[in-house]
This record gives sequence, structure tokens and C-alpha cells, in this order.
Amino acid sequence: MSLSERKMHAAKRVLAGRAVIVTGASSGIGAATAIACGRVGMPVVLFARSQDKLERVREQIEIEGGSAIVIVGDVQDPDANIELIAKGEEAFGDVYAAIANAGYGLEAECASIDLDAVREIFEVNFYGSMNLVQPMVSKFRERGSGHAMMVSSGLSKIGIPYYGAYCATKAAQDHFCRAMRLELFGSGVYVSSVHPVLTKTGFHDAAARHSGGKLKIGRSAKMQSAETVADAIVKCLVKPRGEVWTSTGARFGLGFSVMAPRLTDRVLLRMQGSHQK
Repeated sequence: MSLSERKMHAAKRVLAGRAVIVTGASSGIGAATAIACGRVGMPVVLFARSQDKLERVREQIEIEGGSAIVIVGDVQDPDANIELIAKGEEAFGDVYAAIANAGYGLEAECASIDLDAVREIFEVNFYGSMNLVQPMVSKFRERGSGHAMMVSSGLSKIGIPYYGAYCATKAAQDHFCRAMRLELFGSGVYVSSVHPVLTKTGFHDAAARHSGGKLKIGRSAKMQSAETVADAIVKCLVKPRGEVWTSTGARFGLGFSVMAPRLTDRVLLRMQGSHQK
């Protein structure tokens, strides 16, 4: 699914010429978001660890008439994020938006997981996001405009078996985004959290690598495209809102799960059993 022609023109009127940084831009939601931003005229600063994959995303943006630069680095390194921002400003001037997307999944039993693995996933998923968003928000506040986003998850609202560490990192992103947007209310600076549901990306392959083998909870036949999430992000850049969801059903279902924990536990136990057969 892509933006309609009418919405594309509207997005270009608002966003053309406004630079955006996208981390984890080499694949999946990050790559799709970078391409979608370039399509509406935003100069894009691409950041990830893979030079080759980033170059392919840059080439696609330029084929479609956009502009982009590639910066290779690790979101876990605060200095690398500061350098990323500086290079983005050097290339395109003030950066209007920062989209912290880099992250990975991990499947492990919470009762026995190696705590070093928990620390590592927090370093990438949560602290990696903060390493970009905090210095960017500081710049946004100085000039009274800007938009920071963290790509969280629908699972930020609920913990599921074997993904407790991952869900916790996404919940941390969600809570910090909400707190920041309230703290910054009226300043001209927007903060949004993005809550994808199951998406066709390399998430499960990466999760299997980090988890040391075949996943207990695997892919679903019903998954949305990365482009669906990317278009929702662009729409939020045009008209800011606090939370970005691509599934109304999932949003209400997860909200209901908070109000009905016993029922939710029964559903999750049933799902767990079906996945393990």
C-alpha cells in the first residue's frame, strides 16, 4: 500500500526540503521509511552498520528523484550518533525529523535468560534510540520545531512468552516517547511512537540468529508490508500525532488485554501451545 497521489502532493507541500535521519535504514521498516521520505522530497540521512545495504537504499531514493547520504555506524555508540547528526546537518542543513528504528528481536525464556543478553538488547533497542533522540530533541527545542520518532511495537503494550526482553525494550521506548511529548507540549517539538504489528521484514531471521536457533514462536501468514508502516510514518510527519498504528483491530485488542489480564493470559497460553506443536 502506498500513499495516494493526492496525499503524496500534500505530503510534499509539508515535508519537501526537510531533512530526516533514519537509523536501521539498511532493510525492513527503516529502508521502506527512508524511501518513502525521499519520495515526498525529504533529504534522507541513512544510518546503519552495513555500507552495501545502505548504498542500495540510497540508490533507490535517487532513482525516484530524492537525495540521500550514507553514514555507517552503530546506534549503541553515543559519539557515532553525534557524528551522524553533524554530518546530516553538514549535508542538508537543519534536520527536521529523527526516526530511531534500529533494533532486533530475541526469543528466550525470561526465567533463565542470560542477563548480558538482556543488557545487549536494551543497548540497541532502547539506549540506541535515546542516543539519537536526546541530542536531536535538544536541537529541536533550540529552534522550536522538529519531530522525533521511535519505532516501537504493538508488543510495547503487552509481554508475550519468550519475548519478554524484546517487549520490555519496546515498552521503554513507548513510555519515554509519551513522557517526552507531554514534557515538550507547546514547544513546537513533536515526539511519536510507532507501533507496527507483524510485518514482512527480516525480523524473524535476525531473531533466530540472536536466539541461537529455530524460533518457538514463528512467522504468521498474516503480515503487513514494511511499506504500510512507512506510509503511516510519513502521514504522521505531515500531521503529527502521539502514536502511529497500522492496525485498528490490534490497537483495540491490545488495549482490551490490559483491562482483562486473566483472559489475556488464557489466550496467550493457547497461542503458546499452538506454536510449540
